Amino acid sequence: MLIEKYFENMKTIKIYKSLKVLSRVSILAALALNFNSCEQFDIEEAPLSSQVLVSEYTSMPQLELGVTGIYGKLNKAAWMSTFYVNGWSGDDITTHVASNKADFREYDQRFVTPENSRTLTNWNGVFEMVRAANTVLQSVEGQTLLVPGTGQPNPEKQERLIGETYFLRAIMFNHLMRIHGRIPLVLTVDASQQSPLASQLEVFEQIESDLLEAETRLPVKSQFVGSTTPSKGTARAFLARLYMDWAGFPLNDTGKYALAASSAKSVIDNAAEHGFGLEPDLAKLWSLAGKFSQEGVFTIAYSNSGGNLTNRKMGKLGLPSDFAGWQETFAEIRFFEDMPEGARKEATYYDELPVTVDNSKNPPAITITAGTPDKVIPWEEFKDQQNPIFRKIVGDLADGDWNEFQTLRSDLYMRYAEVLLIYAEASGEAGSESADAWEALNMVHRRAEGLDINTPDASDLTAGDGSLQDLAFTERKWEFAGEFIRWNDLVRKEKVAEALGSRNPQVSIGTTYDENGVGSPKPLTTASNPVLGSLGTDNYYAPIPQQEIEKNPNLGN
Repeated sequence: MLIEKYFENMKTIKIYKSLKVLSRVSILAALALNFNSCEQFDIEEAPLSSQVLVSEYTSMPQLELGVTGIYGKLNKAAWMSTFYVNGWSGDDITTHVASNKADFREYDQRFVTPENSRTLTNWNGVFEMVRAANTVLQSVEGQTLLVPGTGQPNPEKQERLIGETYFLRAIMFNHLMRIHGRIPLVLTVDASQQSPLASQLEVFEQIESDLLEAETRLPVKSQFVGSTTPSKGTARAFLARLYMDWAGFPLNDTGKYALAASSAKSVIDNAAEHGFGLEPDLAKLWSLAGKFSQEGVFTIAYSNSGGNLTNRKMGKLGLPSDFAGWQETFAEIRFFEDMPEGARKEATYYDELPVTVDNSKNPPAITITAGTPDKVIPWEEFKDQQNPIFRKIVGDLADGDWNEFQTLRSDLYMRYAEVLLIYAEASGEAGSESADAWEALNMVHRRAEGLDINTPDASDLTAGDGSLQDLAFTERKWEFAGEFIRWNDLVRKEKVAEALGSRNPQVSIGTTYDENGVGSPKPLTTASNPVLGSLGTDNYYAPIPQQEIEKNPNLGN
């Protein structure tokens, strides 16, 4: 939940109570007093139904609390790796070969079962948000809300909050669609409904509609640095992302490339007004200092105050047990091997870890350090599992949260770099490439090379290096490694078999240890978790959780 929004709405609660308007919303206010519920409701029913009757809002604080509750549910859905479990399907991320990571391995090996508990938790978390959004939209429909103390409406604020609600519902439908393909479109609060699966076209059209509704209502610029609430630019950027998916598998409506290009160009042309821009130092984005950045087109923020939820998918979740890690999110060796050397690779990975050694302990205690190390341990010499480490997951060692299972780092749910690369790729696909589109590509490419973003360089990509769309697609591959979105690109371009069929390491030499801990070189020749399932389009989407089908048989159609 947003730190700023939390304190703002705690003040709202006090005002709300003092005005004694609790008679129609006593449940709402009571739940809102506790963070994990600044939420409109918190119930355990099936995720496609609600046991709460919708009451019309009569004042602005009710709407504020309702929308704040949606953000609370976003944090509840996103605070753990489960929210991004589909990201393990890509060729950039892997997990531990054993441990308690079976659910992640199913995605990693493309053998996802309907009983996967991470899939179910993610499904429920998303639909909690959708239900909350539906409740807000129904409760405010047709109402002109008055501001306590003034007796006057504030239509700009009311429209902004409604716009945020449409936006949040849209991105949750989009999030789930990317995992499952066809999903139910739950648009009302109705305890008796058993929604059928919508067609994929219907899902795309609903997401587009919600984003357009949001765009008309949202301000030009977010209230907060890092866009922890959406703006018009945020909504338009997500439309660009949506149109890219729409142009690819499964609908293959290539006419949407032009819409993706024009949407991205609109965001780029108005980037200063939206507060968007590239962070010159890419590595900063994966540090506490970079948790609120101009590169965030939409950022999911975390806080440890007031009972809020922290971010529990970073730090030690990216480390092997050699360093008391939780062994959850590792880098694929082949992807690491193939990535071009340079500033971006250094900002993405740790290929070795600096440590201190306490020889007074038996065995010697080895601890990661940001200071002067006694030695460095390359990933090829790890004893638990030999995979490169994502700096994007572990974080800046100087922050010290590498040894924690929780952090205050944010999720950059969409970055401005993606807007630039959408513009480049979509322009190429639409046959409308321009100097501006090439410049958008090269701004990202220059940063990857450690160069000034805005200064042309001899290393800039040109038509002599390939087509604009192919170069932009490849640039995305490297730029967003470890950010849980690579799989979506492979699906829309139908490149799953090509990418996952080439996961075996080619040049890396690992280490095998004998019973005395003495190591000897060993070529690494297979992926940590080899693919077990089909790489065809029949296996691009994860099955809907079996528990949900049992509750609503319509989901099995």
